[in-house]
Amino acid sequence: MTRTIHVAIALCAGALFTGVTTAAPTEEHAHARHGAGTALVSQLQLNQGQRWATDASLRESMAAIREAFDADHPRIHAGQQTDAQYQALAASVETQVNRIVAQCKLPPDADAQLHLLVGDLMQAVGLMRGADPQRSRHDGAALVHGALRAYPKYFDDPSWRAEAAMPNEEHAHH
Repeated sequence: MTRTIHVAIALCAGALFTGVTTAAPTEEHAHARHGAGTALVSQLQLNQGQRWATDASLRESMAAIREAFDADHPRIHAGQQTDAQYQALAASVETQVNRIVAQCKLPPDADAQLHLLVGDLMQAVGLMRGADPQRSRHDGAALVHGALRAYPKYFDDPSWRAEAAMPNEEHAHH
């Protein structure tokens, strides 16, 4: 992540964003077996058992990320996404994450949780651009997918629709 993004996140959250850690791959999703590491979204918590409030700007940006990811997901899942397509997806995600950060108006507790999701999305952007020779562009897409799967579990977005499973995704052994 760039220093500018760190500063913007810190200003919006009111606390310093600590960055990302890498650990052993998780088994939560088939994509994660490619070495995506432990995602920050694994640290998300509910608000005393309830999902966190969202605002229109966050809902619109998350829907735009979902739309961009859904368009590419069949190619990603099949291992057919090109580097240029990963670059384009990274640019779409980055645009929306920048919008989320710039228009951040959530209460501090909700905002702190949101920034775990934002941290994964920003790491995903770098990975999809090939920034880490130890990790694949696919690992970046897996982080986006994980964030999209976590978002409706922890954030109250009435407009969010359930995710459609990819064919054979339940039994995929990449």
